[in-house]
Amino acid sequence: MDAGAANSSYNKATQYRSPLRTKNSRDDLDRFIPNRSAMDFDYAQYMLMEARKGKENPVVSSPSREAYRKQLAETFNMNRTRILAFKNKPPTPSKAVQIDCLSVHQAKPKTRRHIPQTSERTLDAPDLVDDYYLNLLDWGSGNVLAIALGNTVYLWDASSGTTSELVTLDEENGPVTSVKWAPDGRHIAVGLNNSEVQLWDSTANKQLRTLRGCHSSRVGALDWNNQILTTGGMDGQIVNNDVRVRDHIVETYRGHHQEVCGLKWSASGQQLASGGNDNLLHIWDRSTTSSSSPTQWLHRLEDHTAAVKALAWCPFQANLLASGGGGGDRCIKFWNTHTGACLNSVDTGSQVCSLLWNKNERELLSSHGFTQNQLTLWKYPTMVKIAELTGHTSRVLFMSQSPDGCTVATAAADETLRFWNVFGTPEVAKPAPKAAQEPFAHLNRIR
Repeated sequence: MDAGAANSSYNKATQYRSPLRTKNSRDDLDRFIPNRSAMDFDYAQYMLMEARKGKENPVVSSPSREAYRKQLAETFNMNRTRILAFKNKPPTPSKAVQIDCLSVHQAKPKTRRHIPQTSERTLDAPDLVDDYYLNLLDWGSGNVLAIALGNTVYLWDASSGTTSELVTLDEENGPVTSVKWAPDGRHIAVGLNNSEVQLWDSTANKQLRTLRGCHSSRVGALDWNNQILTTGGMDGQIVNNDVRVRDHIVETYRGHHQEVCGLKWSASGQQLASGGNDNLLHIWDRSTTSSSSPTQWLHRLEDHTAAVKALAWCPFQANLLASGGGGGDRCIKFWNTHTGACLNSVDTGSQVCSLLWNKNERELLSSHGFTQNQLTLWKYPTMVKIAELTGHTSRVLFMSQSPDGCTVATAAADETLRFWNVFGTPEVAKPAPKAAQEPFAHLNRIR
């Protein structure tokens, strides 16, 4: 019987107890069932009947008859003093435990989080490039959202709701093909169509430097690992750039033979996941890197059947990576990056454009293309759909998460930027209890 059924039966039993009823002493006793296999019912019957005859109809017997009866009793062991013989002693009756009905509380089920089905804010995003292989949206730790629209990078301050322009490129260098905030939330990298990468100080609105020589074509993927900026290009190369030094190229990863469209460093900064238009997913390990020669991948994963752009490292399990495939694949796959094993694969039914983990719950959010252009919230690891959010009228190309992990910004080919309160409000940490004040603490101590 489970706990719920036990509580239910207990409540039924206790609801008929009158609070002022006189208690019977027999309530404390338990019914005892004797061991029937140890009883001699024939002898018991004989002794009961003979005793009745002796008391109700006394018969005078001769000495010889009395001697015969005694000898017969000894022969058949009829001189026993106990008619009912128990093999085990009866248990001592235990005193009933008094339980107050009001002290029994049934466990309350966890309330399901309300997930709004519509976006809480919608902004126009004109000239957003409809290109699956680019990465044009990022939300920095300073609570500022960067979005590239055509040749211009705009900054939207989520705290004040104000918008500012960071940079507008000329037609020769544009359009912007990728944006990525540095961990400090102040500096931002901007990948360009002409193979260059610019570094900007958003606070001073000043360009700091331009990284050249990394790629031979557009730079569509960026990610930071402390002071290392990793860039992925249409040429299939992945380059680690140390932005603090003049000769910024420190490592080169070669494994893709088509455009690199997804790059994500693990939280530890030890492993890098890269996805490309060649349907390949690579896992690279920094411990095996070398500046003098191209680095060999740790794992080369070939299970996807379309471009791999959507990548997300799990925040609660360091070696767990989620990846999403394009329109010819439509699958979300989960990987153990230590062994390279595929743990699970789920067919979503549509192109997977982006993936985000919930920082507060074991949930995964995916954005999709044709036919519904929806956001789908999944429960991990069962991959049961919790919610499907619609509103965009074209494929949801880009997603980014607010610093507190609650709000998700999405940019779609319908040229709108939407904000969704999909991950809920984080639980506020309870303040630590104050230490009990010592008696007479206000008096001066004698030392």
